[in-house]
Amino acid sequence: MSIHPLLSDLLRTVTDWDSWAAGTATLSAGYRLPDVHVEDLTVDGPHGPVAVRLYRPSARPASGAGLVWAHGGGFAYGDLDMCEAHVVSAELAARHGIVVASVGYRLATPGAGYPIPLDDVHAAWTWFVREAPALGVTRLGLGGASAGAALTGGVAVRVRDRGTRAPDALLLAYPGMHFPSPALPDEQVDDLRRLPRGIRFLPAPMLDMTRTYLGRLSGFPAEAMAGNGDVAGLPPTSVVVSEVDDLRPSGEMFLLQLQDAGVPTREMVAAGMLHGHLDIPPVPALPAIGESIDFLARGLVGD
Repeated sequence: MSIHPLLSDLLRTVTDWDSWAAGTATLSAGYRLPDVHVEDLTVDGPHGPVAVRLYRPSARPASGAGLVWAHGGGFAYGDLDMCEAHVVSAELAARHGIVVASVGYRLATPGAGYPIPLDDVHAAWTWFVREAPALGVTRLGLGGASAGAALTGGVAVRVRDRGTRAPDALLLAYPGMHFPSPALPDEQVDDLRRLPRGIRFLPAPMLDMTRTYLGRLSGFPAEAMAGNGDVAGLPPTSVVVSEVDDLRPSGEMFLLQLQDAGVPTREMVAAGMLHGHLDIPPVPALPAIGESIDFLARGLVGD
């Protein structure tokens, strides 16, 4: 396990996620968003209107696949303009003909966390299911990155338990699916020690994140953290893990749980990448980013 040299060089000036974002922005200065149709919408939800940004391919035929996608940000940060939302959605539409609905869910704040973000993603899913015929979508996927993966995994648990329309595929990028997160194997520790504490998922920030989202540290329902409950009956699942990431064991444990329950799975390890690597545009110097996008897409549209 080793950090990609370009990312390793950036770490000299990084102290927290803001300085990390500033550094990675220099790597993508020449990136241009692909040509896709983009439309901002709102859909009804139990806590008020939910922002949805719809992406449709323009330069290639639609594949018949559609995806509800949720960005990450520790449940309390992020928006529809971040690369992990905007660029990933546009690339999926342009590269693979996928109609993508990116969800601007309400961010968790102390005292106003679960189930609000989860309800917003569920509302977007319900809308997407209803509108699928008009959008030309016949195969429906659900997915997200980091906290967005936890939210979409939670929606998959919820619709399974309620017996409503389930996704045909679940697409997860560097997910955190458990509390507490599984321990790191010894072979994954050394490179993580090279990372500034401000961009790691150490126990203290994980406790704060969990308290903000769930309001407590135990007794929460399975839909709030899918890896802590029964995963049987979930849809075929594709998981990308970042090679150098404190949350990699959670993604890999979730895969093992799914496999043990008989759920078909696919895994990709994004070589040399840190947590949140899809928040960097897919530039040639970092091929694992584009490979991750393509891997997730194939979990929905096939090879």
